[in-house]
Amino acid sequence: MIKDMSFWKWLGLLLAAFILALLMYGVAGLVDLMPHGWGYSAVCLVVAAAMVLVYSRFVILFEGEKAKDLPMDKLAGHTGLGLGIGLGYFCMVTGVMALAGAYQVTGIGASAKELVSMFCYFAIVAVGEELMFRGVLFRWIDEKWGFWAALLASALLFGILHISNPGGTLWSSIAIAIEAGLLLGAAYKWSGTLWVPVGIHWAWNFSQGNLFGFKVSGQEAGESLLQAQIEGADWLTGGAFGAEASVVAVVVGLAVSAWFIYRR
Repeated sequence: MIKDMSFWKWLGLLLAAFILALLMYGVAGLVDLMPHGWGYSAVCLVVAAAMVLVYSRFVILFEGEKAKDLPMDKLAGHTGLGLGIGLGYFCMVTGVMALAGAYQVTGIGASAKELVSMFCYFAIVAVGEELMFRGVLFRWIDEKWGFWAALLASALLFGILHISNPGGTLWSSIAIAIEAGLLLGAAYKWSGTLWVPVGIHWAWNFSQGNLFGFKVSGQEAGESLLQAQIEGADWLTGGAFGAEASVVAVVVGLAVSAWFIYRR
C-alpha cells in the first residue's frame, strides 16, 4: 500500500506519524517526573508496551494490514539478541578507550533501584525512537524507493535530530548518523523485526550511561555501576557529548553495520 501511495499522501501520513511520536514523547516526559523506584519501573514498561500497541493500530488504520515487523513469537529472542549486541558494542568501545588510557575505573556501586529504573526508562526511549525511525520512516522509504535510500535518509535524520542535545555539534550528529542510524537501520532490515533494533538501542543507552558512566547523547544518565575517570582527546572520548561522539564508536558501529548489510 505504501509503495502505491501518492507522494503527498505519503508525506502527510509521515507528518502525522511524527506528530503521534511527539505526543508519545510527551507522555514519556511526564513519566520521567515520577520519583524513581519500582513503581516508576513498572510504569515505564507499561508505557513502552502502549507505544507498541499504538504503532500496531496506526499500521492497521493507515496501511490496512497488521504490522509485520512485530512478530510476537520473536519478541524474546530478537530483543535478547539486540540487547546482547548493544551491550557488546559498548563493551568494545569502552575496552578500546581503556587500552588507550582514556578510561579508568575509579569506583564500583549503584543502587539496584536506580539501575532498574533507568533500564526500564530506556525501554521507552528505545521503543519510541525505533517505532518512528525504523518502523515508519525507514520502512516507508524502503518500500517506496528502496533499501539504500531508506538507510541513508533515516540515518541522516536520526543524527540531525540529536544536534540540539547538550554538547551536540555537527560532528556528534554525523557520528550518531553513522554509528547508530546505519546500524539500527541495517539491523532492522536484516532481522525483519523491530525487536532487534529496539534491543540494540535499549542496551546501547543503558550500558553507556548506567554501566560505564558515559553521558548518553550529551545528557547525564544518573547513577552508574562503574564510576570512571574519562580523560583524553575529544576524538577518542567523545568529549562533552559522550562516547557516541568518539571515533572509536564510529568505527565499531561501521563494522557492525557492514556485517548486517552483508548478511541481509
